[in-house]
Amino acid sequence: MSFSPKILMNDGRYIDQLGFGIWSIPADQTAAAVSSALGLGYRLVDGAWIYGNEVEQGAGLKASGIERKDVFLTSKVWNNSHGREKTRASVERSLTSIGVEQLDLVLIHWPVPMQSLYVETWETLIELQKEGKIASIGVSNFNADHLKHIIDATGVTPAINQIEVNPQLQQPELCKVCKELGVLVQAWTPLGNGAEFASKPITDAAARTGKSPAQVVLRWLIQRELTVITRSVNPARQAENLNVFDFELTDAEMAAIATLDKGLRTGPDPSVFKLM
Repeated sequence: MSFSPKILMNDGRYIDQLGFGIWSIPADQTAAAVSSALGLGYRLVDGAWIYGNEVEQGAGLKASGIERKDVFLTSKVWNNSHGREKTRASVERSLTSIGVEQLDLVLIHWPVPMQSLYVETWETLIELQKEGKIASIGVSNFNADHLKHIIDATGVTPAINQIEVNPQLQQPELCKVCKELGVLVQAWTPLGNGAEFASKPITDAAARTGKSPAQVVLRWLIQRELTVITRSVNPARQAENLNVFDFELTDAEMAAIATLDKGLRTGPDPSVFKLM
């Protein structure tokens, strides 16, 4: 069994550097996938109400036999739940759906700047954290201007900014801003749907280390001191994704992978995304 190391967040709490995500996993497969991942050693499960499988996420946690205190659970506030009352309702709904009394981390899923409600939503997460409903609070898909706006407005810095980071979309400037602000970057779609698996920097590193292209990419993110959310319903692939802490990439390999950045997103642009 493999376990991920943990990284210190700016609120004094620790988070696993590599976790398991349930986005796009069908509800009827989620409980088994979560139970399998926890059985293999994952201790961070990243979900969201909008994924439609939080009830099954809770069922998977129970089926795993792993104690609640040993698992870090993340949820998110969706775009149509911004604002004080809707944010409170969203968090309560996730608590009830998963079947827990406290969430380890809640993120604002997208800033949806055209609504002008993400500051109020952030203020509400701060309130819920003080009330003990949430242990840590953060954001997702926030650009630098969104981050600075909520920090300036409230004086509270997010613990996490979960953004798309992979070889084709490396976001070095945003990652730099996050580091300067003390915000830990968490990468979603870290493999970029395998778009660069056949590129020379990745195949060369895979050949030298005896690892798969996926493991090389995950290791590249780990060595950038990011946290990473992986996803698979296949237990063998889950185990492969977690087995990235027994080797290192060289400085030259890290630099070579950095040249693959094309600024290509697999997901939407946070500045304009408004799906409700």
